[in-house]
Amino acid sequence: MQGISRLATGFLGAARRGSPRDVLEAATSQGRSVMTYVPLPGDGTPHVVTLIPGDGIGPEVTDSVTKVVEALGAPIIWERFDNVSGSNDFGEPNDFVPEDILASIKRNGTCLKGTLFTALDKTTSTQSLNVQLRKKLDLHVNLVHGFSMPGLKTRHENIDIVVIRENTEGEYSGLEHEVVPGVVESLKVITAEKSRRTAQYAFEYALLNNRKTVTAIHKANIMKLSDGLFLRECTKASQSFETVKFNSMIVDNTCMQLTGRPDQFDVMVTPNLYGNLVTNVVAGLCGGAGVCPGA
Repeated sequence: MQGISRLATGFLGAARRGSPRDVLEAATSQGRSVMTYVPLPGDGTPHVVTLIPGDGIGPEVTDSVTKVVEALGAPIIWERFDNVSGSNDFGEPNDFVPEDILASIKRNGTCLKGTLFTALDKTTSTQSLNVQLRKKLDLHVNLVHGFSMPGLKTRHENIDIVVIRENTEGEYSGLEHEVVPGVVESLKVITAEKSRRTAQYAFEYALLNNRKTVTAIHKANIMKLSDGLFLRECTKASQSFETVKFNSMIVDNTCMQLTGRPDQFDVMVTPNLYGNLVTNVVAGLCGGAGVCPGA
């Protein structure tokens, strides 16, 4: 906690002096930053934030967050939607996100959301409410930061990995159909535009947070067109960031390397499905999903 306090003091002092160079120097002097936002003078004005407790452990987790916010005295006013669930009172899945929730999130710009139930039922929409929210709001990046926590014993020490996952296409496109009985076709959609902006985000994040390496995760040795496109866009993006090292790794090897030598990874950028798998491996290395923050 003392280390965190010194880090925060350095940031805040630089912010009060008002110089962007001072802020940058305060961040980089501490090595890798665990923050992606530095408060500026005047940021104490109240902000309305959409709150969706959701299903399962969602209400318990979001309740803990609201208590922490209250204890900190953070200037947040919650706009709650307690009646939003992936299923109705009879256990039947809800297929659409209510428009008032979408309007609230667009209006407020920030949302704290617990997970929403997804039924394993082929008669329902293949896109869960969680996926629908990502697409309707164009939440194209999912960022998970896995790091070792003092006092939490795990197999590996000094883990510090950021996974940046494309969040709107790939196998999550929801384009499935049964060609004939017993034969199902599922389409994986990868576009240059969305691969490019995800790669750009990853390199900008690395640069702004004093990270040294970006690793693109793929299966281009088998899916030469789709994953090949993603890898090419990552390679192109890397050429604009000379101070950030770039490499790539096949996804199955990535999972093995994570369990044996996680220290070799810094920032990872992935297509949608691989990102889901890799972030869960990273979370497991750090002690579980409950201690691995994501955004």
